[in-house]
Amino acid sequence: MKTRRGCASPRSAVFLLRSIRLLPGTPRLSAAPTFRLWSNPPSRPHEEDPLASDIPPQRFDASTDPSLLGLHRFNEADAGAAEEALLACCGSHRWALRLTAHRPYPDIESLLAAASEASYDLRPADLAEALADESWMPQPLLGMRAPGSQAAHTALRAAHAAYEARFGHVFVVCLEGVEPEEMLDTVLTSIRTRLANDPDEERLVASDELRRIALMRLAHLVARHSAEAGAH
Repeated sequence: MKTRRGCASPRSAVFLLRSIRLLPGTPRLSAAPTFRLWSNPPSRPHEEDPLASDIPPQRFDASTDPSLLGLHRFNEADAGAAEEALLACCGSHRWALRLTAHRPYPDIESLLAAASEASYDLRPADLAEALADESWMPQPLLGMRAPGSQAAHTALRAAHAAYEARFGHVFVVCLEGVEPEEMLDTVLTSIRTRLANDPDEERLVASDELRRIALMRLAHLVARHSAEAGAH
């Protein structure tokens, strides 16, 4: 198993997309941590898909369900590539190792159910590792790109800073289904609401948001890799 603390966490397919994590061995950025607010898996450059060369397209015949091509690729990949793919969805090594060890998965629903269960079982140290991984993703605040007044953007930036100062880690929230024009207000309201939590309460909330984000990323990546494999 490779050591991966030199990586960050959605890459334009580290397995299924190369958009979540930096290349192994890439130095972390020295800039201040950013706050991850995903409505869709983000994109970052990556040189290669660790599963791309593991399973040649000809391994899949015409009888293979196109929607399961990504899952087959994940099931048949070597353990190192599968683990790296999973770390692209959640930065906990224990989470990734557990899901890798339980392969093969008969269908995508089983994979997502196992990922959800593993997320619920994250220990405090695992959660801290995953949150730290999110902080190194060099993406701008999605809320800052959303439509809104200068005053609203200033308030959002201040809210992020207040959150990190209070809880000691980045703010994470799953924004799946939120329209762009609603994103800024949604994020700002969420931060302000959660600032009232005590640390134990917020740890539970953040853990569940990471779970939802991981499931969204994993489903997106499997679907994307199915589409790419089916195109061959």
